[in-house]
Amino acid sequence: MNVSLRKRKLKGGRLRLYLDFYPPVIHPDTGQPTRREFLKLYLYDRPKGESEREHNRETKLLAENIRAHRQLQIQKGNYDFLAKHTGNESFLNFFKEEVDKREKTGRNYQSWRSTYLHLHRFAEGKLLVKQVTAPFCKSFREHMLQTHCLNSSRPLQQNSAAGYFDVFKEAVSKAHEEKLLKDDPGLRIKSIPQKETEREFLTFEEVQAIARAECPDPVLKQAALFSTFTGLRFGDIRDLKWSEVRHFKEHSYFLRFTVNKPNRPETLFISDQARQVMGEEQESEKRVFEGLKYGSHITQRLNVWMQNAGIERHITFHAFRHTFATLQITFGTDIYTLKDLLAQKNVQTTQIYARVLDEKKKAAVNRIPNIDLS
Repeated sequence: MNVSLRKRKLKGGRLRLYLDFYPPVIHPDTGQPTRREFLKLYLYDRPKGESEREHNRETKLLAENIRAHRQLQIQKGNYDFLAKHTGNESFLNFFKEEVDKREKTGRNYQSWRSTYLHLHRFAEGKLLVKQVTAPFCKSFREHMLQTHCLNSSRPLQQNSAAGYFDVFKEAVSKAHEEKLLKDDPGLRIKSIPQKETEREFLTFEEVQAIARAECPDPVLKQAALFSTFTGLRFGDIRDLKWSEVRHFKEHSYFLRFTVNKPNRPETLFISDQARQVMGEEQESEKRVFEGLKYGSHITQRLNVWMQNAGIERHITFHAFRHTFATLQITFGTDIYTLKDLLAQKNVQTTQIYARVLDEKKKAAVNRIPNIDLS
């Protein structure tokens, strides 16, 4: 096997240096024979002055050192230098770039950011691509089931761990798609199962009460009522723009937008009341609920609002989506239609709401004390 240093003339008076392999070697990425490796080193074709001549001398020396090193690598059967990725890249940097992309679009940003922070903590700030193996994925899965929240010592809830681990698996799959990883080790690791929890929701009378009650954050109140009338999640409501609000016929409105989960375009017809709480139409690129932001302040403001409405239970923003679902079933909407309204993949998920209502009904009929019939 011979490795020779060659030159190729380019426009602009420069020479590009490359290595020529004979006989050809098999490229580790494509599996095809190749004779060249371009070095990203350049010479001046006709150097002007001492500085350009010195550049040529130093570059030739560097190129010759690389040629000699490649000769030794090939003799040992090591062709990794031809691969686009060697596995020594930082997986954390790759992950952070994906997080930054989502910050610009607003899609699933919080989930990706939190997952990145958990992974960064678990890997102690250093994780190479080649270290992302099936055993590593499995150990990270176990860690997520045992770890605590990012900003407190409270144990991380299983459903939160399940969501974050699914994001991690999605990032691993994306790294495989971009040829950073030769295979997808995440495919061999089971997701963390979602734990069925009690779904808190408001009754029709309670919705009337919160609509009348004062909320310390008017935009939050608008968004919460909009969720109650549409079933949309916080992220979809926060990201909704006026350009995504369409008018079909007289008094007929619908949304044409991309749902965060499962990240696909959807058409959703909305009621006149849902359109009413949105307020006056603004410029197309402005957000409908301008100023709505995710944070711990939401919990505090929701608590004050619920207290003003005479509701003592702990209500999260997601409870308004559950309220929409349970009210739909209460007033006669069938499970399959509700599944489409909630943009859920399968009807089994939607049936949870029907079971919740059944349990409430069973509890209600048993509230009357026993009467002595003897």
